[in-house]
Amino acid sequence: MAQLPIKSTIDKIPGGMMIVPMLLGALFATFAPQTPKFFGSFTGALFTGALPILAVFYVCMGSTITLEATPTILKKGGALFGTKVAMGIVLGLILGHFLGEQPITAGMFAGLSALAVVVAMNDTNGGLYMALVGQYGKPADVGAYSIMSLESGPFLTMVTLGVAGLSAFPWPTLVGAILPLALGMLLGNLDRNMKDFLSKAVPVMIPFFAFALGSGLDLHKVWQAGLLGLAMGVAVVVVTGIPLYFADRLVGGNGIAGVAAASTAGNAATVPAIIAASNPAYADAAQSATIIVAACVVVTAILVPFATATLARRLGVAPATADDTSSPAPAPIRGNAQGAR
Repeated sequence: MAQLPIKSTIDKIPGGMMIVPMLLGALFATFAPQTPKFFGSFTGALFTGALPILAVFYVCMGSTITLEATPTILKKGGALFGTKVAMGIVLGLILGHFLGEQPITAGMFAGLSALAVVVAMNDTNGGLYMALVGQYGKPADVGAYSIMSLESGPFLTMVTLGVAGLSAFPWPTLVGAILPLALGMLLGNLDRNMKDFLSKAVPVMIPFFAFALGSGLDLHKVWQAGLLGLAMGVAVVVVTGIPLYFADRLVGGNGIAGVAAASTAGNAATVPAIIAASNPAYADAAQSATIIVAACVVVTAILVPFATATLARRLGVAPATADDTSSPAPAPIRGNAQGAR
């Protein structure tokens, strides 16, 4: 049978394994919304099973997070991690004061919410970050992601929203948000074979939960939110990139790792739905936030490599080559620029 280049074509699109299935699900939600009920059973579950798939996804992804870190890695990773989280808190405080939990309902900023901004700012695209610092950075820059990976999942977003004075989450919900990731970390660090076994499932599940999330999106609302998402993507690079640059310089870096971290993770697009499921106060904001964050994933995946390469040229840093034995060895990652992160 003739083979079609389906995966290679999707991989050429920034965040393709997340964006394409999400768009497919949105097409069903817009033009054939009764499809899940019509078929029911396993087919219907593909449209509605985002949260169970995500629970398994975070266990598997957690298994790839190692607890080993040198003081240099702790310093570098802690500085970048703290800066990302601090930016989310500051912006959450500002927007929370004016908007509360609800999104803007009219005008050119319709759909914008504190939830969308905090989620877009809080989580770095790990695969993209490590690919860039592996090319332009140092081994400690790559290793720093072992600390930054703690951004993953809804836990820090819940904490940030609470610190910003918005609706708090009861402690069982906060613990429940981090338990799957913590379980995966425990299994992966106790047994390397479990890490190898579970980590293989991370990229496989991405298109499935993306499709289920997309099936809750109405494309009639995407045009305006998509344009806003484009602007938000640029804002993520600028608003987080500048503080991250100086944070990297503050701990002895040259700023490249900071700029490389100024992106939005692919799996961040899953967080608004989880937040809304945990706290109904965010139900109105979650749908448009998902669209905005998904747009940020694509926009930052395009802009951050360009910004990082431009800074490297200004600093006279040559990219590593395949024959450059001094370049850092590839580190295990939990996804890539095309996938979850």
